[in-house]
Amino acid sequence: MIPRSRLPSSGDGARVPVALSTASVYPEGVAAGFEIAAELGYDGVELMIWTDPVSQDPRTVERLAHRHGVPVLAVHAPCLAVTQRVWGADPVARLRRTVETAARLGARTVVVHPPFRWQRRYADVFADEVARAGEQHGVALPVENMFPVSRGGISTVPYAPGHDPTGVGFDAYTLDLSHTAAAGVDALELMARMGPALRHLHLTDGTGAPRDEHLVPGRGNQPCAEVCETLAGGGFARAGGVAVLEVSTRRCRTRDERTGLLAESLLFARLHLAPTVPVREPVAHRR
Repeated sequence: MIPRSRLPSSGDGARVPVALSTASVYPEGVAAGFEIAAELGYDGVELMIWTDPVSQDPRTVERLAHRHGVPVLAVHAPCLAVTQRVWGADPVARLRRTVETAARLGARTVVVHPPFRWQRRYADVFADEVARAGEQHGVALPVENMFPVSRGGISTVPYAPGHDPTGVGFDAYTLDLSHTAAAGVDALELMARMGPALRHLHLTDGTGAPRDEHLVPGRGNQPCAEVCETLAGGGFARAGGVAVLEVSTRRCRTRDERTGLLAESLLFARLHLAPTVPVREPVAHRR
């Protein structure tokens, strides 16, 4: 549960929680993610399950969350190319274990990518598995928008059936603004297509280069502020939506430099996700 002290809210109680992805502290590990999130005042973390052994151990993660007073608000399933052997080679088994881990940690969201094209059996059952997991554990599985991969001047889409999950249709989506940049997709149009099924935001940025940049929001050309302000003024928070800073700090040479980028990212999020307060007309004084 999110500590009350971390969630000051507007009058209707609908403030968007802001979490830090533990991937944002790479090459430091999960423990550093909790430390930095606590130090800077994030509302929680999104646990990226990957090759870091700590990320795969729910008991250790529970201890870190308790020690730092920082809850796990979401878990990112091991969907990356480099995590295809985490928790075994079966992607269905990995997904199910991720959902069980999220439920144990009290996280209501598991972020998933569409299957890779070579995962044909997984692609055939993916939609049913996503629905089944949510029904059994009460955890939302918002499917994330992805992007084509360019190599040697050739662009390919490694996902089945494509990089835009709205083409298939799911009950919940994750909008990633670095991925919209890499895909050359209009983020506001994609957000509109996702509609009320948009349940999760990876708040980051990109320049439109054909690669996944994950810049600090405001340092690229994506409409990060407009997306945040739209979500702050709608029902995103009341539906359990979370904004997650998923930015790359791997080139930082020191912890202070990394913390500075993540503090800047949090400031951007707080500024543009601030709930708007309706302006009331003054009441005429009755004589």
